[in-house]
Amino acid sequence: MTKLNDLKKKLLERPDVKAEYDALADEFSIAEALIRARAEADMTQEQVAEKMQTSQSYVAKLESGRVSPSMKALQRYAAATRARLRITFEQVA
Repeated sequence: MTKLNDLKKKLLERPDVKAEYDALADEFSIAEALIRARAEADMTQEQVAEKMQTSQSYVAKLESGRVSPSMKALQRYAAATRARLRITFEQVA
């Protein structure tokens, strides 16, 4: 059975897949940061939603990258998870 990391490595060898993957890097980064903040707060999506005064399905959409969060949504998510929102710009090569 192929392990996920092995499959990912093999797929990323294809230029078309690599280009799409790289194009989604920022969205994955945001989703990963949201999930990490929730995990570190030891909260469920439902608990975060309650603190944000929104639905669990909206939190799930934020965490999956299916919606692009507004600054206000990110601020509310950070407050709900007792985290500090920090946005940085990094120079790319």
